[in-house]
Amino acid sequence: MDYSKIFNSAIDRLHEEGRYRVFIDILRNKGAFPNARCFAGHNGPKPITVWCSNDYLAMGQHPKVIAAMEEALYDVGAGSGGTRNIGGNTHYHVDLEAELADLHQKEAALLFTSGYISNEATLATLGKILPGCVIFSDELNHASMIAGIRNSGCEKRVWRHNDLAHLEELLAAEDSDAPKLIAFESVYSMDGDVAPIHAICDLADKYNALTYCDEVHAVGMYGPRGGGITDRDAAAPRLTIIEGTLGKAFGVMGGYIAADQVIVDVIRSYAPGFIFTTSLSPVLVAGVLASVRHLKSSSEERDAQQHAAAYLKQSFADAGLPVMNSTTHIVPLMVGDPVRAKRISDILLAEYGVYVQPINYPTVPRGTERLRFTPGPAHTREMMDELTKALTEIWDRLELRKAA
Repeated sequence: MDYSKIFNSAIDRLHEEGRYRVFIDILRNKGAFPNARCFAGHNGPKPITVWCSNDYLAMGQHPKVIAAMEEALYDVGAGSGGTRNIGGNTHYHVDLEAELADLHQKEAALLFTSGYISNEATLATLGKILPGCVIFSDELNHASMIAGIRNSGCEKRVWRHNDLAHLEELLAAEDSDAPKLIAFESVYSMDGDVAPIHAICDLADKYNALTYCDEVHAVGMYGPRGGGITDRDAAAPRLTIIEGTLGKAFGVMGGYIAADQVIVDVIRSYAPGFIFTTSLSPVLVAGVLASVRHLKSSSEERDAQQHAAAYLKQSFADAGLPVMNSTTHIVPLMVGDPVRAKRISDILLAEYGVYVQPINYPTVPRGTERLRFTPGPAHTREMMDELTKALTEIWDRLELRKAA
């Protein structure tokens, strides 16, 4: 068997479909986000503006976060020393889990090395612990949730995106005594729409189902204390498990779940993705701790980010660009073709110093390829006006269809 031929063919297919992924070589400028330096294809670093970072509130650049990380580095050193079972519970981890539990009005929380791992490990473990469990998954759930559901080995039912009638139809068709878990996201990051959380909880109450809400694209950014959509809509107490990330709005790295003490203890005790993984560096946890505490009391970053998103959406719409309807901070611009999406991205970077990554299949369905902009509190109106002009010029140059 020619292994090399098989591997090369797999890569060739991606090139032929126009969805081969190229990772940009950059460094962010401390204290000056969204400004960064690009090293790809240049004699020296080229200044660029980042428009697609998930560091939504620029907390990765916040002085409190950086100071906390520096203090922890000089206090305890770099690494955690292994798994929490072997290396022990660094006190930073204990403090952060208490803050996250409080943020979501839950008894306990549990840290993971990433949001992907927290979803995969928790959902897989729940499905194995609950005998005969059936998991009801929104069709647009993240790949990490899909992986966890698949690895649970239990039955799954996929319901049409945010379609409550379809969800109820599926729930009603199951054995009333079977354990049930409804898994969904609060903010869907590619379209920027929001789940009807209270209505989902109503169905969960009616059919005796547990609920699992992924808040990774909402924590820090919504609610009076940054607890996400469940905080904004006063829905947190109704949910069984809330999952979040520490690498987006909180600006550092990691993931977590928040739930009652027994559920958290079950995941802590049974999930291989938690038990056998080196725990987050205390330096990272110290930074997140500072970020969470700051955003619990400060709405300045959230407000500025929402204003920026609203301005950019309107700017795109006024220019006739095909901005997708979004009720959140996500600003997606429809292209509908992977080759054209990559071409637009390349022109923006090479000619305008604008970095935005094209979003292709399998992240989004074929034919819905797009550019996904995430304006934040540090993006100025001047930057947004310049971006709109650049995109308008490129759309005209490539003779792309504008919005009706």
